Amino acid sequence: MRRLLPALFVFASLSFLSSTSADDRPNVLWITIEDWSADLSCYGTKGVHTPNVDQLAAEGIRYERAFTTSPVCSTSRSAMMTGFHQNYIGANQHREYNKQPLPHGVRPIPHLFADAGYFTALMSYKTDCNFLPDKKEQLFEGTDWNQRDEGQPFFARITFGGTHRAWKRDPKRPIAEEDVELPPYYPDTQFIRRDWANGLEQMQLVDREVGQLLKRLDSEGLTENTIVFFIGDHGRCHIRGKQFLYDGGIRIPMIMRWPGKVDAGQVSEDLVMSIDICATILEAAGIEPPVALHGMSLLDPKLASRQYVFSARDKMDETHDAMRAIRSKEFKLIHNLMPERAYCQFNQYKEGAYPALAEMNVLHMQGKLNAAQAHFMASVKPEMELYDLREDPHEVHNVIDDPSYADTRDNLLNALNEWRENVILDQGVSEDFRALNVFPAAISGMSVDRWVENHRDEYDYEKYGWPSWYPTRSLEQWQAARKAWEPWVFREPDSKMERPALTLRQQKRKAAKKK
Repeated sequence: MRRLLPALFVFASLSFLSSTSADDRPNVLWITIEDWSADLSCYGTKGVHTPNVDQLAAEGIRYERAFTTSPVCSTSRSAMMTGFHQNYIGANQHREYNKQPLPHGVRPIPHLFADAGYFTALMSYKTDCNFLPDKKEQLFEGTDWNQRDEGQPFFARITFGGTHRAWKRDPKRPIAEEDVELPPYYPDTQFIRRDWANGLEQMQLVDREVGQLLKRLDSEGLTENTIVFFIGDHGRCHIRGKQFLYDGGIRIPMIMRWPGKVDAGQVSEDLVMSIDICATILEAAGIEPPVALHGMSLLDPKLASRQYVFSARDKMDETHDAMRAIRSKEFKLIHNLMPERAYCQFNQYKEGAYPALAEMNVLHMQGKLNAAQAHFMASVKPEMELYDLREDPHEVHNVIDDPSYADTRDNLLNALNEWRENVILDQGVSEDFRALNVFPAAISGMSVDRWVENHRDEYDYEKYGWPSWYPTRSLEQWQAARKAWEPWVFREPDSKMERPALTLRQQKRKAAKKK
């Protein structure tokens, strides 16, 4: 593959768009997969085989440094549905209960396409937006591009949700544990290797779904006039990925194919963001947004000179925490706005979905993790984290206090604060959100999960979040959880075994289904 600057692969001018008729405008197909980083064979990931996505990349451009604006679905999707950072539009709290209309004159991207004469379709179930309108039928006109009028261009989005936990195994091409490569912040155990391999097998299943969709474009004669984007909504669903601002949580695969307009076989090293897609497709369709977007067109030669991308994390369900990050090609700075809280404070979703969380808690409590692995299991966080990505791509050596990085730290922090103040109008952390002195100082003898269920009627979890006590279970309780996970993690590729219910909420739902 050739590595070229954007100025070499985009056409010198987009002035031709203004001279084309509506019938000549390109279709847009935006494919999203859930909870997945660049763990694909075309990105060099070991063990996995994704020939359909690989072929799409070979026919277009693959972005090596692509990032989402937030490490969880509803906030990242809110940004991608509008072209603006989620904090700017008040959509930054995952699972927002008090949704509001979009501010600042912002309108959803599908509405802009519909106004321009495109047929808009959401070909899957999920919108997951933290603003109003948020319903599928309110944001899109239909459910398939075949519902459009003859000759009408379409803007279609589709999500393949298989890579969201829980994962199915791949009986056609199972992946051996010894064939995968783990990042150094996870202990190299057979249990974690098998869980990692299971996720890669699920990606192989999704790759075949993507292949069927692309084959449909071909069979209907639409390929040549359709821009295809392939992207992950945020990073991988592992304990140091999703919900956090390390690259495992915000780096995503991004591929664009546009026959005749974007040369095939390219790899871009530019810093790009998920919301850049919005600016790109509007420009390609000749649509002027009512408010200048936060993203930049991928067809703009100026993209090569972008210095930074930014991301933010706020609450995840009722787990309250807040982080902001700035990333250049060489460095990452993370500002933890609530350093008093553990990375792995209680989160019902993760305790009920991530087998490796049980494995790592057990090993941590037994003193068997090395420093890079134990860092993420600490009871508090540093306020600032700085990583030299040239020497430390996995972000395990925090150099914030190293005097030789002082200038880098100050420059990044100044740029981050400017973005927070002038771009996203950051609201920071309120007293209620921090929830100091709301809950008892500590508990003993029960898991946080049990305490939360027992006291559900006594506290407003929507306002104050879940208590942040850590650890969330005793060693014996985590050992029991790991034991419950083991048969499922090591199940055979053709097994129909159900995922175990590890939280009280899951157990209640499971019991209700049996009635």
